[in-house]
Amino acid sequence: MEEKYLITIKGTMEQDGKSDTVELMTRGSLVHKDGAYYIIYKETEATGYEGCTTTVKVAEDARKVSMLRFGKVPSQLIIEKGTRHLCHYETGYGAISLGVAADIIEHELSEEGGKLKFSYTLDSGAENFISRNLVDITVDVLPPQPDQPE
Repeated sequence: MEEKYLITIKGTMEQDGKSDTVELMTRGSLVHKDGAYYIIYKETEATGYEGCTTTVKVAEDARKVSMLRFGKVPSQLIIEKGTRHLCHYETGYGAISLGVAADIIEHELSEEGGKLKFSYTLDSGAENFISRNLVDITVDVLPPQPDQPE
């Protein structure tokens, strides 16, 4: 798959009145297929998931976002408006199950790129709130690269 997009991901975790933000910029792909947009990128050593590929799938109607990581440390988070999902998440130290509930899902995506914003809460049981997580993803078309000399 051609990596012709610059993907900027800004994630903020709010927990116990404190927040922590991480930002990642990488090359990747954007595909529109079967009523959904797919943002696909390779994880790096910086994220701790080198050798994995992450796919963020968002429904055109912005009802649901699925974050799927494939490779050595697979995981799946499903964020859907009005539904709490129990999701499998691999930490690198072992697998855990987390409750995931959507707060916000908004996107302005097209084949030319755009933005995806979503937030969700994580819990380890009905009464055990862990954190609120906000994710902002920007997808920009990279300028054409001049042919490299052989």
